Amino acid sequence: MKLITTLFLLMITAINALPQEHKSFYDFTVKDIDGNDFNLAKLKGKKVIVVNVASKCGLTPQYKILQELYEKYADNGSHFEIIAFPANNFLRQEPGTESDIKEFCSTQYNITFPLMSKVSVSNYIYKSYPPDTSKADATEKDEIYKWLTEKKYNGVMDTEVMWNFQKFLIDENGNLVGTLPPQFAKEIIYLLNWLKL
Repeated sequence: MKLITTLFLLMITAINALPQEHKSFYDFTVKDIDGNDFNLAKLKGKKVIVVNVASKCGLTPQYKILQELYEKYADNGSHFEIIAFPANNFLRQEPGTESDIKEFCSTQYNITFPLMSKVSVSNYIYKSYPPDTSKADATEKDEIYKWLTEKKYNGVMDTEVMWNFQKFLIDENGNLVGTLPPQFAKEIIYLLNWLKL
C-alpha cells in the first residue's frame, strides 16, 4: 500500500512539474529587435504572419514580398500584422547582431513590419542542405517556436521549420491555422485569399 501511495504522490508531483502549456499565441511576450518587450496580446483581433528570416539566404529577397504585403494590408489600418524572427539555424545564414539585422532590413528592404530579436526556431543548427540532424549542432528551440511547431502547445499540429522564411498563420483569436513553406510561389494565392479582410 505504501508503494502505491508513494507512486501516486510521485505521479501527481510529476504532473504538477510539467511546463504550463500555452493555449494561445497571445500568452507570449517576446523581445523586439531593440531588446524591448513585445507582448503578442497587443495583436488580438489581427491575422498575423510569423516568419523566420535570415539576411544571407537565397530566400532573403522575400523580405521585399513581405514588405509589399505589409504595406498593402497592414499599413491601411486593417487587422493584419507580420512579425519576423531572425534565426541562425540554417547554414548560419543570420550571423549578425540585432543591430546588424535591423540596419540590413532598413537599408536593403525598407522593412517597417516588426522585427524581433534573434531566436532559435529549431532544436538544431543545421550545417547542410537539406537539413540533416546528423550534420547539425544541438540547440534549444525558443518558446514561441515550440508553440508554433508542437501540437501539445498549439493544439493544432506538429510541424518543423523547414528553412528560413517559413510562414506561420495565426488567426484573429490567436490560433495557429496553418503554415506555408519557405518558398513563395503558388502558396501566395492561398495567402492572399486568407488575408481578405
